[in-house]
Amino acid sequence: MQKNMGGADRGIRAVIGIVIGGLYFTGMISGTVAVVLAIVGVIFILTSAAGSCPAYVPLGLDTRNRDGVA
Repeated sequence: MQKNMGGADRGIRAVIGIVIGGLYFTGMISGTVAVVLAIVGVIFILTSAAGSCPAYVPLGLDTRNRDGVA
């Protein structure tokens, strides 16, 4: 799968995934909401690590910086 996520996008997703994981494992969230957020957190971490978001493909989104300017 082709990369379609920029550095900022990947970083934000990783932080959100880690925060959700921390909330889940410390017991600050529980029940169905915890399970749903845990799944979202795992997806965020995996897509961040891969640098590609499958949901971006049908939407035509690409957050990578292609012009070399920060």
